[in-house]
Amino acid sequence: MSVWDTVVGQADAVGVLRAASQNPAAMTHAWLITGPPGSGRSVAARAFAAALQCEAGGCGHCRACTTTMAGTHADVLVVATEKVTISIEEVRDLIGVAQRMPSQGRWRVIVLEDADRMVERTSNVLLKAIEEPPPRTVWLLCAPSPQDVIVTIRSRCRGVVLRVPPVADVARLLVERDGVDPLLADAAARAAQSHIGLARRLARDPEVRERRAKTLRLAAAIRGVGDAVLAAADLVEVAAAESKAATADRDATERAELLRTLGAEDGRTLPPTLRAQVRQLEEEQKRRATRAQRDVLDRSLIDLLSLYRDVLVVQLGADVDLVNTAEEAQVRRLAAGSTPEQSIRRMDAIGVTRERLAGNVAPLLAMEAMAVALRPQG
Repeated sequence: MSVWDTVVGQADAVGVLRAASQNPAAMTHAWLITGPPGSGRSVAARAFAAALQCEAGGCGHCRACTTTMAGTHADVLVVATEKVTISIEEVRDLIGVAQRMPSQGRWRVIVLEDADRMVERTSNVLLKAIEEPPPRTVWLLCAPSPQDVIVTIRSRCRGVVLRVPPVADVARLLVERDGVDPLLADAAARAAQSHIGLARRLARDPEVRERRAKTLRLAAAIRGVGDAVLAAADLVEVAAAESKAATADRDATERAELLRTLGAEDGRTLPPTLRAQVRQLEEEQKRRATRAQRDVLDRSLIDLLSLYRDVLVVQLGADVDLVNTAEEAQVRRLAAGSTPEQSIRRMDAIGVTRERLAGNVAPLLAMEAMAVALRPQG
């Protein structure tokens, strides 16, 4: 199995990257891999990194391929932030690593996921390193779209654009790689709108499927302002609980490790000289929790958009498949009880809410305003 087999539904992009890995004349020192969430940007970047290190261009079996894909290759550094932004200090550390010659492999590869999370000042620090890299260093930046990266960096990178993979390709991957039942794999791929990582979670975890179904049921149950306020509070509470569950164990482990490194004991008053380092860790953990909650809420909003998209499809009699096949009865009830104009207004309200959350509006206020807009009118 080649490393390229993990890059689902991206034949054109794979062709470009594979050719560059095998032909030095087609190689360049900086790449920008873009595509919508779930298209497999980081997977494509890792596969490309493996192919660059592999003598056979990504065979999938040699030590270079297996260690790169596992994240343990000495000359491949993959950076993925769980915070809202990537800091200047982190980028400066990457630049220091990039200056070193490869110790084992053919290239030193820096994969920067979420390159869109750099503010302009941070991006300018990275710019010079991309302009004048060492001869055996390759930067692989990943972002949702080229416009999410400042133009000066964008103009110095070779772009590769990924598309939303076909549902059939995602479902096939779930069946072949994870042994998922074909019907469940198809439903998960549709519900995830071809987001590979989410489709895998939906297919393998019944609790994830139930949380998603509950979100859709909450929207359908809104009849007035009171229902809207309760539904908004429920959505925010679920997102907060889910983000806390995802980060709590890691936060505790990091704190214990830091205290052990500092020679301090948890539960005792820390000397003033050590408190600053603990506060810095706590601030980083808060930023990570903020991003986690925001990501969970945004995923819920995308699910709601897919619901009203299906409602609109039914109302207009469009000859396209539904996203939410498991909720078809609910979709048809909503379609019968509203008009296409109402469905579009609801979708607009959800879109505005996503923009507000990205702009750091208080989650509960943003969700309450949206939930009120979802209630039946007239």
